[in-house]
Amino acid sequence: MFGGDVGLANSVALVTGGAGGLGEAVVRRIVDAGGSVVIADLADDRAEKLADELGSKVGYVRTDVTDEASVRAAVEAAAELGTLRHAVIAHGGFGVAEKVVGRDGSPSGLDGFTKTVDLYLTGSYNVLRLAAAAMAENVLDEDGQRGAVVMTASIAAYEGQIGQLAYSAAKAGVVGMTIVAARDLGALGIRVCTVAPGTMRTPIMESVGEEALKAFAANIPNPRRLGKPDEYGALVQHILENPYLNGETIRIDGAQRFGPR
Repeated sequence: MFGGDVGLANSVALVTGGAGGLGEAVVRRIVDAGGSVVIADLADDRAEKLADELGSKVGYVRTDVTDEASVRAAVEAAAELGTLRHAVIAHGGFGVAEKVVGRDGSPSGLDGFTKTVDLYLTGSYNVLRLAAAAMAENVLDEDGQRGAVVMTASIAAYEGQIGQLAYSAAKAGVVGMTIVAARDLGALGIRVCTVAPGTMRTPIMESVGEEALKAFAANIPNPRRLGKPDEYGALVQHILENPYLNGETIRIDGAQRFGPR
């Protein structure tokens, strides 16, 4: 379909947050396309169950994305499976909801902001830099490519809601890294794109109940429902396989725009 050795078959991908939700959708698509995956996550039970289900093409390495040694170990494990050509950064797991100044006049806490930025922004950068360094050792394909990285932001990067400052700041930082990383890594033949999902029907979202899900969907123009994780996975797969997508953040949100609340 496209020029160069850009297919997922016979290549290896590292997927952070690959044990569930959006990351799991990516893992399944890569395996279905003939690739191998290392799941980098902290959810041991879910990750091991998924790896067992999908067979020898999938491995699991317990990974703290904010820790250099931990990410290096995951990258090395991926390289042991073959040529690491793809990294998908899709982890989650923490966030705070608080206004900058509370009703009692007290300032919001610094700790929650720092932890949120560390996980989503610093963690993304940590995986990006270490995975890209490994890809830089790859042989160039016929289109001059060595690999691709897809990061995950959120539409909150553009329209953060009340109480969402830490998360919005972190995700906006991921958007801001995208074009710079693509330019930094262009000479090495490594592409970088970001996906910014709207409200997706992940297992965590489903835990709020059907009535709450209907309320969320009411603000999505078309289709009037939450996004499916596999729709995110399909977009990530296309980015990995299309060598002319680079330096771009792509929204996938059904034309949703967050209001203040």
